[in-house]
Amino acid sequence: MKPIYVVTGGTGHIGVSLIRLLIAQDKRVRLFILPGDPLLGLKDLPLEIVEGDVRDYASLKKAFEGAEVVFHLASFVSIGSYHKNLVWRINVDGVRNVIKACLTCKVGRLVYMSSIHAFEEPPTGSPILETKDFGPDHVMGTYAKTKAEATRLVLQAVKEKGLDAVIVHPTGVFGPFDYKPSHTGQLIRDFMAGRLHAYIDGTYDYVDVRDVAEGALAAAKMGRKGENYILSGEQITVKEMMDMLEEITGKPAPRLWLPLWLARLTAPASELYYKILKRPPLYTPYSIFTLSSNSLTSHDKATKEWGYHPRRVKESIFDAVKWLSSPAFGR
Repeated sequence: MKPIYVVTGGTGHIGVSLIRLLIAQDKRVRLFILPGDPLLGLKDLPLEIVEGDVRDYASLKKAFEGAEVVFHLASFVSIGSYHKNLVWRINVDGVRNVIKACLTCKVGRLVYMSSIHAFEEPPTGSPILETKDFGPDHVMGTYAKTKAEATRLVLQAVKEKGLDAVIVHPTGVFGPFDYKPSHTGQLIRDFMAGRLHAYIDGTYDYVDVRDVAEGALAAAKMGRKGENYILSGEQITVKEMMDMLEEITGKPAPRLWLPLWLARLTAPASELYYKILKRPPLYTPYSIFTLSSNSLTSHDKATKEWGYHPRRVKESIFDAVKWLSSPAFGR
């Protein structure tokens, strides 16, 4: 009997790429999914499906029975100012349940998908590196606070309860198979549709979703118990991304540049506007804070220990545009 690999959050952007990678390697995959969640990008794949909710310990226990590896990807990713209580319940209380279920079911290894935002931001010019000092008081924004607290809980369980867990911290994830979509995916879609009329200043580190999926699988195989690894890609400016999109799509990049002070002033109205449209906001007070913060980081630890080598951002943008233009998009 093949070992069972369980993936929570498997219908999300990283989850779809990870499951497709596991199936390509002939792994036995069990998907833990919210009832009624559509299997976009996963149709017709040989999956075991268990319905449940990370806030419900009993459903997690059912999903984790007999599992060799659990990839805990399920989370509420939010750059907006809404849903604060729900973000905490899913991202923190859900992790408590995952830890308990892994220990009860004697899961061989937990790979927890944290975030680069879980780390306290160092002074400008100093890179973000792997530390073990996590807590919600060290970071800004609801999402970052929940990921910091959840990361602390996983490390505590390793130390105090013997949990075999490895933590990975991706930066700004984007690329193909982005069905829901992500913040960066929405930006690319709006650019392609001619809906992007201005851009703001800022810099961030972006990583291809396929590299994050490969990094998570490598962490399951070769990561050291109780260690955490940054899965970063390439740091670029928003202007550089606009220029790459213009070159790849042939569509003109927006020429209107919004200084950060004006973007901060108009961010609350922009967030409300996109809420009315029922689309992820392109910029919010938190996203502006992120783009103006220190995003310098390094993936040297993952590279040295298990050969992590992410592709260049331009290649990821090209593949994302190609996927969005293909018949596969929307299925």
